[in-house]
Amino acid sequence: MTATTFASPAAAAVPGPNISLANVKAHLTQLQSIATANGGNRAHGQPGYLASVNWVRGRLDAVGYTTAVQSFSYGGATGYNLIADWPGGDTTNTVMVGSHLDSVTAGPGINDNGSGSAAILEVALEVARQGITPSRHLRFAWWGAEERGLIGSDFYVDSLSAAARANIEAYYNFDMVGSPNAGYFVYDGDNSDGTGAGPGPAGSAALEATLIEYFTSIGVPTEGTDFDGRSDYGPFIAAGIPAGGTFTGAEGRKTAAQATKWGGTSGTAFDVCYHRSCDTTANINDTALDRNADAIAYAVWNVAVSPPAPPATVYSDTFETATGWTTNPAGTDTATLGLWERGDPAATTSSGAKQLGTTVSGVNDLVTGRLAGASAGDYDVDGGTTTIQSPAITLPASGSLTLSFSWYLAHGSNSSSADSFSAAVVHSGGTTTLFTQAGAASNRNGAWATRTASLTPYAGQSVRILFRAVDASTASLVEAGVDDVRITQG
Repeated sequence: MTATTFASPAAAAVPGPNISLANVKAHLTQLQSIATANGGNRAHGQPGYLASVNWVRGRLDAVGYTTAVQSFSYGGATGYNLIADWPGGDTTNTVMVGSHLDSVTAGPGINDNGSGSAAILEVALEVARQGITPSRHLRFAWWGAEERGLIGSDFYVDSLSAAARANIEAYYNFDMVGSPNAGYFVYDGDNSDGTGAGPGPAGSAALEATLIEYFTSIGVPTEGTDFDGRSDYGPFIAAGIPAGGTFTGAEGRKTAAQATKWGGTSGTAFDVCYHRSCDTTANINDTALDRNADAIAYAVWNVAVSPPAPPATVYSDTFETATGWTTNPAGTDTATLGLWERGDPAATTSSGAKQLGTTVSGVNDLVTGRLAGASAGDYDVDGGTTTIQSPAITLPASGSLTLSFSWYLAHGSNSSSADSFSAAVVHSGGTTTLFTQAGAASNRNGAWATRTASLTPYAGQSVRILFRAVDASTASLVEAGVDDVRITQG
């Protein structure tokens, strides 16, 4: 697979079209009618599912897509995937957008997942209305038998040759985007939440960042959701293909904090009709559906249709040579061991990887106590705070400025939220924290992830980048690393 070079969110400048909520809801009404006419559902192996495939295919054929229906067998029944390619674009750099089209047998599946299916259908139709010529090839997919265990998408990925698989540069998945008690979740491509599965394949962080940029632009806060294998991104991730997407929640209950942030009812499921007969057209939050449809269009237009030119590099350090980073620059560090240094790290393990013995590039990185010692805790951070700061970097006075870096934080189950890894910018007005990952009283293994942050507010200034690792819990095991720091101008 070629290296993924999606634009950072700070450089994403294409607004994308406003997707008609009325049109998306009209598609949902059609899917409801199909279910009603076919025993109340659109499930795998039932007539309502094939009728759904044929209806969506007819809409796409009419506007110029090249469509194909891929059949497979599961559970004694024939299933179907619908694949639709828009003409044009670089087929060696294909962006796929997918949703599962099947319901459970209990009901019509209008939120799960008529909502995602209808939203990507309307985005596909908008591509045709505008007659766009994408820079990357654009492919839409509606999967069968997702409710039986990702059967259709798994069959599709397995059916691809190695070359065809390598040509898929990104996969966006949209499953349940109109939940009545909606949350605004974006798949955690960079593992910044540090829960569950690790980061997605390289490039997933950029797909996540593009969606977050859209929601930020309309003033809607988001939360990460783990790649937990519950939807059709699973086979793509397993094949090493970057993935992303949005989700408005299923049977999980909205917390009080989430209700304060997003509205809705705390202590109640995001979708009380999840996998039930009441998942009808009455089971849709119009606001969430509208926002998510527009977010899908924003992602498609920025990643596949009109991606901006690659940003210019302002500053880059891979730490293969000494470039003037300073440990304890303010003279206030309190850690007694595990201080930041540049070097070739030695691997340590304690209930999993703690200090990673591999870098993102080259042989050196910034690491807290690069030696291994006889046990994992010999050279970890002990006794407080350790910091390391870059040399002065003069930022351009114009353009969107983005900091990116690879990082990890690892700790044992004896950690707490008092422990942390953070990144900050030191500027003319003081020091501003850009990102913090707190520890927790649970085991967290080291895994490289990528983080971006905007430096545009500091344009024209001389700044320094500051990384901090903190062991403020009693006798906790804390390790951290940083590699490939870069500032770009878009």
